[in-house]
Amino acid sequence: MTTANAKRGVFLPPFDDLVEPETLVDLARSAERSGWDGFFLWDHVTYRSPVESVADAWIALAAIATVTERLRFGPMVTPLSRRRIHKVARETVTLDRLSGGRLTLGVGLGSDRNGELEPFGEVVDPRERARLLDEGLERLDSFWAGEFQPRPVQSPRIPVWVAGRWPTRRRPLQRAARWDGFFPIELPDPGALATVAKEIEEARGPRTSPFDLVVEIGPGEEAAPWIEAGATWVLTSFDLGSKRADVKSRIESGPGD
Repeated sequence: MTTANAKRGVFLPPFDDLVEPETLVDLARSAERSGWDGFFLWDHVTYRSPVESVADAWIALAAIATVTERLRFGPMVTPLSRRRIHKVARETVTLDRLSGGRLTLGVGLGSDRNGELEPFGEVVDPRERARLLDEGLERLDSFWAGEFQPRPVQSPRIPVWVAGRWPTRRRPLQRAARWDGFFPIELPDPGALATVAKEIEEARGPRTSPFDLVVEIGPGEEAAPWIEAGATWVLTSFDLGSKRADVKSRIESGPGD
């Protein structure tokens, strides 16, 4: 991991006042004009109260890909256990080619606390979801490597960031270490990130391929302490209920430090 050129991104829930695709497209355009490096969307089919309206992240990202030229973008995060992997393979390659190689795939176990697993017949048991996540990632890698044509623009593959909750356990760390980045959720402070960075380095061993350590901060929070602790991407995250005017104003102010 290297933090010398840490990047800054926007991280949005496409809900309620941010649910309209044209709103998300407009915000992505503003982010690119204002110097941000990335634009990432929560990926849910429903969400707990008080959220009422939810947009499909993947359709919105396709629109964003067509109106931006530089931004890296992606879903943060997609629970692969509720997806058909061959369909995800087609979607990711199409998005990657549509954008000229700017897609990052965020994945994780997901959670049923938002009511989007059991009510729809999806797998609830976390161990089984973990197994399906690992299996799905291996299948995706095979599809991207040439089992499906065309292949992605990016080589050796579309970057995969794996999410895991703090305090992190060994298995999520080992899973992330096999891929291209780790997104530890609910970190209490930069000191915890420094601990995660050390654990990831140990788990990766002698690998020299690029690896991202991704964190989220609130609007107005300083990124520098997180970058010093090892973050390669710092995402400014907006809460549920955020209003589009407020989000746009913050985006247009630029990433700052």
